[in-house]
Amino acid sequence: MNEMIKAWFAGKEDEFVDALAPLVAIDSTTGTPAPGAPFGEGPAKALKAALELAQSWGLKTSEDDGYVGLVDLNDHEDQLHVLAHLDVVGIGDGWETDPFTLVRDGDMIYGRGTDDDKGPAVAAMMAMRCVKELGLPLTKNVKLVLGTDEETGSRDIEHYYAHAPYAPNSVTPDAEFPVINVEKARYAPEFAATWEKVDVLPRLVSVKGGIRANVAPGHCTAEVAGLDAAAVKAACASVTEKTGVEFVVSGDAQTLTIQANGAEAHASTPDEGKNAITALVEVLCQLPLGDTPAFDTVKKLHQVFPFGDNSGKALGVAQEDEISGALTLTFSVLNLNETGFNGQFDIRASVCANEENLVKVTENTFAGFGWSCKGELDAAHVVDPDSEFIHALLDCYTEFSGEKGYCVAIGGGTYVHDIPGGVAFGAGEFGFDSHLHGANERARISRLLMTAQIYAAVIARLCA
Repeated sequence: MNEMIKAWFAGKEDEFVDALAPLVAIDSTTGTPAPGAPFGEGPAKALKAALELAQSWGLKTSEDDGYVGLVDLNDHEDQLHVLAHLDVVGIGDGWETDPFTLVRDGDMIYGRGTDDDKGPAVAAMMAMRCVKELGLPLTKNVKLVLGTDEETGSRDIEHYYAHAPYAPNSVTPDAEFPVINVEKARYAPEFAATWEKVDVLPRLVSVKGGIRANVAPGHCTAEVAGLDAAAVKAACASVTEKTGVEFVVSGDAQTLTIQANGAEAHASTPDEGKNAITALVEVLCQLPLGDTPAFDTVKKLHQVFPFGDNSGKALGVAQEDEISGALTLTFSVLNLNETGFNGQFDIRASVCANEENLVKVTENTFAGFGWSCKGELDAAHVVDPDSEFIHALLDCYTEFSGEKGYCVAIGGGTYVHDIPGGVAFGAGEFGFDSHLHGANERARISRLLMTAQIYAAVIARLCA
């Protein structure tokens, strides 16, 4: 059977690219809701095009109020659901090609969605076509669930599974190979306080940094009044030497602006970035600022979120286990002025995390500071690595990739985080930079076709 699958896919490179190109050409970022298009015209247009492709390949299609499209291989009972999505993030800056034109350069293809997640979606669909055209005997069905809202909250999947049953097995090709069977818990509370303004000199006027909870911030700005620029620059130089974060000081003695320029990273991998907020807070704590509630708050923030502490040790929540590894913490957002502040951090917590050892510890610490704190602990997602399902996935991966299969725990959440028994399975590879969510997004044709072969073998094995 595996040799039949490999033979069927031989020479399919051009056909795959031709099938994917029209989908890449559609700007399917989230837009204004409309009848039949709950997430805007772009995602709806991409869904229509994908279902037309499936029909042209002899597959059965339907849709659920425009939230998801459904592609079925046969009329049997569902055994496997494959969740892929057609919506994309915004294009941003820095593209060297038109983001909505698929550009091929040898084995590499460029364009928004080639990797996340239109390319893998077409690969999964081609796997279904392969099984159908080979006439492999099946007693169960595989259903490809094509979503349209993964990038902005997965409301598509929530809507569909509110009335549709889960399958015994579920996978998504919206991550990396081999198998991601553990997704850590997440705790991202918002905390705040208010106070009366104290008009003294020198004083802290404001701090503003971060864009959203799940991004380790690359930039942060503070304003201080009544300080000498030379003293501020000296503190900045000291912190740059320690952290690698660069600072720019501008203005005059009346009001100085301090700009911290670090490096962004995903909140689940804070060690890959340089946190501009925590670096700038360290600078402020070295300055001879007046005794105000704003400055007192910054000193407390430095106490619980010192630069480089991405494990939650200073906050008292550091923990790890054999299943999921160590907890990570990112101080993500800070907005402070002379009468109050609000902030947010993002923890990707180990499986051992719970209300007592994480939430209560945080809330009690912040209550001692006089801060409010609101946030819930989202449970970890864990699938037994010794199940027959996981063994089948790993066997098929090893057969077609030639690489050893194994299970991985990650801090990020995937499309199957809330799907019982679901795992992320491809289509990317650890160590390959696809420029995910950035300019010049890319994928390898050979890798996507390998994904399709692996999925064809999985379908044949699980649905036989």
